[in-house]
Amino acid sequence: MFDSSLNILVVDDDKIIRDACREILENEHHHAIAVESGLQALAQIEQTKFDLIFTDLKMPGMSGLELIAEIKKVLPQADIIVLTGYATIESAVEAMKLGIYDYVPKPFTPGTIRKILQNVVDRRKLLYGSAGKHVQLIYNENQDALIGQSTRMIEVYDLVHKVAPTDSTVLITGESGTGKELIAKAIHHNSLRRDKPFLTVDCGSLVETLFESELFGHVKGSFTGAIATKHGSFELANGGTFFFDEIGNISLNIQAKILRAIQEKEIKRVGDTKTIKVNVRVIAATNLDLRQKVESGAFREDLFYRLSVIPIHLPSLRERKEDIIPLAEHFLNKFRHKRKRDLEGFDERALQAMMNYDWHGNVRELENVIERAAVFEEGPEISLQSLPSIIRETPQFTSHPTASIKTLEDVEREHIEKALAFTNWNRTQTAKLLGIDRKTLYDKIKKYRLIPT
Repeated sequence: MFDSSLNILVVDDDKIIRDACREILENEHHHAIAVESGLQALAQIEQTKFDLIFTDLKMPGMSGLELIAEIKKVLPQADIIVLTGYATIESAVEAMKLGIYDYVPKPFTPGTIRKILQNVVDRRKLLYGSAGKHVQLIYNENQDALIGQSTRMIEVYDLVHKVAPTDSTVLITGESGTGKELIAKAIHHNSLRRDKPFLTVDCGSLVETLFESELFGHVKGSFTGAIATKHGSFELANGGTFFFDEIGNISLNIQAKILRAIQEKEIKRVGDTKTIKVNVRVIAATNLDLRQKVESGAFREDLFYRLSVIPIHLPSLRERKEDIIPLAEHFLNKFRHKRKRDLEGFDERALQAMMNYDWHGNVRELENVIERAAVFEEGPEISLQSLPSIIRETPQFTSHPTASIKTLEDVEREHIEKALAFTNWNRTQTAKLLGIDRKTLYDKIKKYRLIPT
């Protein structure tokens, strides 16, 4: 059973901030200790394993950045929140490099702290609760490891953990370069079929006249050039997993034959009259909107529902910006061998530019950028000048580095919060102000876990 109460340490030389923060935390049923310096914090850390640490940056003696570096050595699993009235880009980037969870400028409201607490609890529940054990399990020891500890990716890992032991078909959606094939491999390698084949076909790389033969095989003499009987990829995957990459690109004719293979668990080679039984788990991926293709008649509705028994959507890299730096460091480690001397990491300007860039090519684009930088960099660490001009010329931050474009849900939640605050939480007046009925407002309050501040 996952315990949602946290051990929390507050470090701030301002007594008013310390006491206020501790009161909020204890009112939310967490255990909190407040100290006024980095040295006192380290003494507490020797005695208690803290889950979450709030720290100021500007303090007498040991600075917040120095404290964070020490915390990471002894409590690498602790989440760290920086609270500071000195919200400069330089300090934010430096704190980000050290691996903080979030960055909150002073002054802050009790509601802000409560939101952070809920996010941390939800994240730790996924990491260390009943589904948490899978996170390390699906990491490969090779260089194709899944990287990312953002909330969005942990939700993906949770789905992988749940679906892997089953034989359900899975449809993985997401933009190009988000790592759909890696997720498919993770499902296979954590399934009961892990010792059987994992075969894949790129549905956009073969012309239709060759696709059926590649997929299901053919018999000798079935068409010009068929000089011998050939086993298809689907048959060779018997007992294992077959991955259709970019399945939205196949024709209706091939779609019908794939549907039959999935439903009847049998295939027929091109030019043959007999069927062959196959036991194959199917995983498919696409960067297209298959529902839209179904509506336009370009994709079979029955195949769509057969494929999407378990849908998994991969967020774009710009939707999980907190994963950019861990991914960049992973790829730098992967490409270090291309340099005659070692690279120590990234300078602040390079980190800042990468965090602010939108990465329309997603993880694949980031990997290519890091490989290029590793080849051209002449200094001890990756500098801004080693990055492509499109990244170097990205406008600078207008807020702290973890900021990104808000989702529609975030905008809606904030708008409802403002309306509730304006009416002093009078739900009838708020519903009228928003132009919705009271039931809809109650549903929204419950959905977003809104509480009076």
